[in-house]
Amino acid sequence: MKFGETFMEYLHGDREWFLDKCSHVEYKRLKKVLKSCRTCRLNDSCTDECEWKSCPLCDQLFFSELMREASDIAGCFNTRVRHLLHLHVAGGIERYMTRLVHCFKSDQTTLIQEGRMLIEYVTMNAIAIRKILKKYDKVHSSVNGKNFKLKMRAEHMELLQSPWLIELGAFCLNFKGSEDGDYPSGFSTHFFFNVDVAPTMTLMLPDSIKLEYDLTCPICLETLFDPYALGCGHLFCKSCVCLAASVMICDGPKTASRESKCPVCRENLFDILLFSWPFVNILQLFSPQMKKQLHTLRKAGVYPKALHMVELDMLLKRRCKDYWKERLVEERARVLKQTKDFWDSQTRYVVGY
Repeated sequence: MKFGETFMEYLHGDREWFLDKCSHVEYKRLKKVLKSCRTCRLNDSCTDECEWKSCPLCDQLFFSELMREASDIAGCFNTRVRHLLHLHVAGGIERYMTRLVHCFKSDQTTLIQEGRMLIEYVTMNAIAIRKILKKYDKVHSSVNGKNFKLKMRAEHMELLQSPWLIELGAFCLNFKGSEDGDYPSGFSTHFFFNVDVAPTMTLMLPDSIKLEYDLTCPICLETLFDPYALGCGHLFCKSCVCLAASVMICDGPKTASRESKCPVCRENLFDILLFSWPFVNILQLFSPQMKKQLHTLRKAGVYPKALHMVELDMLLKRRCKDYWKERLVEERARVLKQTKDFWDSQTRYVVGY
């Protein structure tokens, strides 16, 4: 079965109730546009308007629409995963109310089903974007689609690079329990956690997609402890990224200035997207509203969008118990020392010596 048929079957299958409130790639419509463009080229009826490696109509439709759709899909995915993980870690009366809403259905079963559907949702749309961009390059004999895909990946707008997907993978591994335990019923996706050489988490997704995430902090070069993901997607220990941004550990990375840059990529969000070739030519085809949204996201910075990876921290706490306890003692001593030094400096400033 071709992917187009598989994707349409997915959209209108037994998950339709779940997808009604979620955005998705207009794969069928974009494919029809490519077919029309190919027919137009074969008939030589648009030689004045279209060059062989560029088509203004397709460029404007594909790159602006795909950027908007990818943004909407990522927003929907992030919101649903955030809600799902909040239910997982909720306790007390909040967990009771959650089970009451679901008519006392097993909350574990509900969470597992939701997690599986979210994985399918982001994977199918990511594959759809990859397939349609490949078709675009094939029709136009160009590399614009490939460049667009690379630019999305560089700017961490590629769906499978979302830190929320890492959190969802850690959520699944936490449900799995022990390292040798079985997956809960309903999970067809496989997740692996390995600490033999370097701490890594591997996600085996449909369509033979394999994702590997390095769980080593690029600053201290140790396994992540109390991990945070910046807006650019890079992972750090909380204490390391706070020290890099010159903020108090107890305040957290979100209190860093908007001008602070990621210690790895040294860029604010969307710097490369807005000012580098060849994507800058494609950017000219975007609507004024889309350009305004991109500039707004660029000004937002990467630190205010920092995400606390709670599920990943729980996974590391369970799988690396000795290391986690050792780091906990070290981090507490570091926070106490930093707090003491801060208040000592404030006291000296007030007293005047």
